[in-house]
Amino acid sequence: MNVRLLTLAVLASLGALAAPALARAQFQPPTQEELKMTADPKAPGAAAVYLYREETTDDKIHFHSVYVRIKVLTEKGKELATVSIPYEKEANQVTDIRGRTIHSDGSIVPLNVKPTDLLEHKTSEHQMNKKVFTLPSVEVGSILEYRFRVQYDENVVSSPTWEIQQPYFVHKAHYSFIPSTSNYTIYDGGPLDAQSSHYSFLPSLDNDIENDSGESLDMLKYSVHADGKSNVAVDVAGRYSFDIADVPPIPDEDFMPPNNVFCWRVNFYYTNNFANEDFWKEASKHWVRRVEKFSKSGNEITLAAATLYAPTDSETVKATKIYDAVQKLDNTGFSRKKTESELKADKINVVHSVEDVWKQKSGSQKQIALLYVALARAAGLKVWPMQVVNRDRAIFDTLLLSTKQLDDYIVAAKLDGKDVFLDPGQKMCPFGVLHWKHTLTHGLQLTENGPILAATPPFQYKDASYTRVASLTIDEAGNVKGIGRFTLSGPDALLWRQIALQNDAEEVKKQFNESLHGKLPDGVNAEFDHFQGIDDSSAQLSVIFHIKGNLGSVIGKRMILPELFFESHAEHPFTAQDKRTSPIDVHYPELFVDQVIYHLPVGFAVDSLPPVTDIDWTGSAKLHITAETKADVVTVKRTLAYNFTVLDGKNYADLHGFYQKVATADQQQLVLKKAAAPQGN
Repeated sequence: MNVRLLTLAVLASLGALAAPALARAQFQPPTQEELKMTADPKAPGAAAVYLYREETTDDKIHFHSVYVRIKVLTEKGKELATVSIPYEKEANQVTDIRGRTIHSDGSIVPLNVKPTDLLEHKTSEHQMNKKVFTLPSVEVGSILEYRFRVQYDENVVSSPTWEIQQPYFVHKAHYSFIPSTSNYTIYDGGPLDAQSSHYSFLPSLDNDIENDSGESLDMLKYSVHADGKSNVAVDVAGRYSFDIADVPPIPDEDFMPPNNVFCWRVNFYYTNNFANEDFWKEASKHWVRRVEKFSKSGNEITLAAATLYAPTDSETVKATKIYDAVQKLDNTGFSRKKTESELKADKINVVHSVEDVWKQKSGSQKQIALLYVALARAAGLKVWPMQVVNRDRAIFDTLLLSTKQLDDYIVAAKLDGKDVFLDPGQKMCPFGVLHWKHTLTHGLQLTENGPILAATPPFQYKDASYTRVASLTIDEAGNVKGIGRFTLSGPDALLWRQIALQNDAEEVKKQFNESLHGKLPDGVNAEFDHFQGIDDSSAQLSVIFHIKGNLGSVIGKRMILPELFFESHAEHPFTAQDKRTSPIDVHYPELFVDQVIYHLPVGFAVDSLPPVTDIDWTGSAKLHITAETKADVVTVKRTLAYNFTVLDGKNYADLHGFYQKVATADQQQLVLKKAAAPQGN
């Protein structure tokens, strides 16, 4: 029986809004110090602080509860009066919601309004709702106090994640977990597309391993990422608790990596082995069994593969042709997964193997990736499946002994003597290229010698280019009109191709126009016209758009223009903060090439042309700007390349210094001067 696992990942979005609580927790009388507090020396300038947070999960009586006390210090802190509690409609009930606002004079205003129940997300098989309430009469200086309880199904076993850090400073927090003592064996895995927040379990006496597609998990384990001093305590009854004080807020910085190992947290999970090396050795065996069971193919796949290539083709050509074939299939990750009733109406069976995917010409991202493996193997190619952590969601956690952290399937291959990584499950991803979220990550890979823990390569900046060109005609009043063209390769091209797959033309046009906001000078607008190469993943993608507005500032006989059209109003990263604590993750390195061609107004000539600019951060980034004039045309070129993906916070000073220089260079101006009128006789 498959059942839904209630994890605190479901409740993670509570963040600062809903902090944890025990069902037994009672409202506490405020101290005079709390009532009089107008600022917190432990959190200078904070809009609010948590005075206390408490959370418990009790698997014996199947509930999760939250209790929180917040001190509001500024107007912004009043936002925390609105609390949103996400829950699974079919499996959970939100009960025992209580709340009150305590003013700084000690007067109390209780919550007496029924919470609103809103639909968050719904499919044919699943519905997420949220309960929303707002504490009354909140003022700067108020104490917000509330609690609630989420009751879950008796047939659910849980593994909470305690999010220790929050967006605001926490004075004290207490967490507890009471696991079930029932005699259950839990199974990890399930169907190929089972979500990572699911476990299935059966009473141990009824266990039939032949019908199970995963591994038995009979040990409860936890990993701790916190201050290095606090740890989980376990009492004689097997109850877990964690107490901590003076928790700093989550850093609020641009380009932060996924916070699963960066922010303080405690993860509970079920496993089958406590030793790291032994766990991955055993887990990989079960992983291979699941993958090979789904990928096992017969004569139909062999015959199908033979129709896709010529016997004289090289290994790379064979691999490319098979890749193109599976890319053409209906990928439900980019269309829409049909309901069971729709599948029956269309006489389509539930997918159990790669042969089902090929026969029905439809499958999920994972299923299509494994179909590629089967077809390529049938062609005699050396290819192996690999399941990796999605780097947009998380970083591989060596302390977390669970295959639940693995997300997506990619393919590792040896073609004509070269190692190649492929991403057939990503619609429109070019052959030989990984989606950026599958680069610089880790996972399980099958090899000729068995499964191993392996890493994927990084992106190269030359494979991710973004060229922006504008040809603009300016009149004597500074009005501008022209054509712009963006030419993209790599992740940016893939992004727009996938957006175009999932939206109609009008929505794509709207999103592109919105993407230009803040990237053009004040007073200038752009309007999308069309794409070139949107349906061809092997080609560069171009976007054509129209530009018009007012660009030049006319002062007497002079006109001032931004030298760099696309960067004159840009928000430069890494310039506002002098110091940084968190690592930097820019997702992938990239090459930007800009060119603007100014057609000058009649009677104007260049009065001042900025000099050539070269800024070099050795081995990491480089900026080069040139401007030249010829007759009535000025051409400005800018090239910015950065060749890093993830940087330690200790490198921030160099990064900050480089981008400060870039920001200064990007503000240079082009000065035109109107020629004097000829003198009459």
